[in-house]
Amino acid sequence: MKLNDRQIKNAKPAEKPFKLNDGKGLYLYINTSGGKLWRFDFSYNGKRKTLSIGKYPTVSLVEARAAAENARRLLVSGQDPSEAKQQEKRERQAAALNTFEAIARRWHSDNLIRWKENHAARVLRYFETDVFPVIGEMPIQEIRVSDIKTVLDGVMTRGVNNTAEKIREWTGAIFDYAVMLEVVETNPAYSLRKYIPAKQTDHRPALPREELTEFFRRLILAEIEPQNRIALILNMLTFLRSTELRGGQWNEIDFDAAIWTVPARRMKHEKTAPKPPHAVPLADWTLELLAELKELTGNTPFLFPSRTKTDGFISDATIGRIIERMGYKGRVTPHGFRSLASSVLNEQGFNPDAIERQLAHIENNKIRAAYNRADYLNERIEFMQWYSDYLRERYNQALQMIRDGKTD
Repeated sequence: MKLNDRQIKNAKPAEKPFKLNDGKGLYLYINTSGGKLWRFDFSYNGKRKTLSIGKYPTVSLVEARAAAENARRLLVSGQDPSEAKQQEKRERQAAALNTFEAIARRWHSDNLIRWKENHAARVLRYFETDVFPVIGEMPIQEIRVSDIKTVLDGVMTRGVNNTAEKIREWTGAIFDYAVMLEVVETNPAYSLRKYIPAKQTDHRPALPREELTEFFRRLILAEIEPQNRIALILNMLTFLRSTELRGGQWNEIDFDAAIWTVPARRMKHEKTAPKPPHAVPLADWTLELLAELKELTGNTPFLFPSRTKTDGFISDATIGRIIERMGYKGRVTPHGFRSLASSVLNEQGFNPDAIERQLAHIENNKIRAAYNRADYLNERIEFMQWYSDYLRERYNQALQMIRDGKTD
């Protein structure tokens, strides 16, 4: 007689283990502690064997019968149900070992011997930020071209196509590595070689990073007011828009906390999308420049007071004229320094959402914006200091060039 759920639920443990038979080899084994285990007895090659199906109620009566019926079909086809179950377990374990992230980390580890430390760290940051959250847990043999396109599209929405191309190249290298390991047979990244378009030219051109040292050399030698020189460097260090920087006031600067708090009323988009005050972490060099600036303009409310208006600050034209006099007319704009910072930091693998937060960008995608309220302050402090060091190294190179007599 077949079992029913009421019998199973009402079955109590006894002094010795016992069975409740469902028929055709399937039964419920009840141990002395009350545990109820589904089992299936069968013969294979003349030997009696038992297949463990699972624990009740995790495995229901209906599911146990389905498992037993599947085992009978395997027997008819000449297969051992127990061995089939073990093979399935081995395949699951292999799939866990052969996820994209697992293979990618093996590839990364194997390349450490020929990569510089900072490059290795940068590659891993890229994948941890943009790739693993999307396809990291997928078995690598199941990844298709469309999955990789999803990763690349997400990177390109930030406008960093160069970064997307690097990720495509490295993803392709990982699949080549997986082919060598005989985990996959083809490389789906190969067909995406021309998928990423070159980014369109920005109408607010940015200084190429390769020219930073020369830019600083010209800035140091320029015959300009010291506070204006500081304004241009702070424009590069703080990621603020020109108006937000030029209108800065001393009561916004907290030297002890190393934070510049820009009131919401002075931020772009404040009228259309109200925001809290914008915090700018101040790196070591930024604090030094602000301390120097305070000696020059600390007796006024503004960091950069106007020489012609008693209650105002310098105009955008002031910064623009300095850049033109340095020989960069039409090639560099104050806003372009924000683009430069974004590109460099994204290529270093820093959290793109934290970078966007520091740039005070409005999130156009409403769904993404709803999940992007985090402040990321610790990450922002880290990359603001890193970027300051990055710029200062090139500034020091410019100083050395001048000491070596390279003044034109």
